[in-house]
Amino acid sequence: MILARWRARRANRILIDQIHGEIVTAARAPALYARLAVADSLEGRFEMIALHAGMVMRRLGELGDLGAEIAQDLVDRVFRGFEDALREMALSDAGVARRMTGMAAAFYGRNRAYGEALAARDAAALAAALARNVYGAGEAAKAPRARDLAAYVLDAALALEREGIDAFAGGRFRFPATAGDAR
Repeated sequence: MILARWRARRANRILIDQIHGEIVTAARAPALYARLAVADSLEGRFEMIALHAGMVMRRLGELGDLGAEIAQDLVDRVFRGFEDALREMALSDAGVARRMTGMAAAFYGRNRAYGEALAARDAAALAAALARNVYGAGEAAKAPRARDLAAYVLDAALALEREGIDAFAGGRFRFPATAGDAR
């Protein structure tokens, strides 16, 4: 019985690590930084991981109880990754805790704004949110690549809508090929 539970937890950890790896790979696609002008910095990489993780978690949330369970494990894994990155920067425990609080607020705030725009299929609202968060501009007009990034995100979100729970739970999830033009 104990061995069976250990194996199940280990299999779940492997699954979550695989999904997290797909998110990180998509978030680090060179074209996001070269073609779409996302800042290749700690902040820019945070923005892309938050964006891609949010898209996946949004889809998982639509897939019932198992999807919600996977999404929760995934968000825990994403934040462990953020914490590891901060610790590698040799921040003190207090510094890590303070930064993690800010990152959590940013992560959920951004994904709330992106999720609302995606649910409405509102490219202009999505571009405005991306302009603010990714490009640090007050409006999309001041961030010319925000519209292109919004188109990429809309395409990726539409492709994710075709992914069923079996792809996630079975370890077969791959970030959508339609998003691959930014890879």
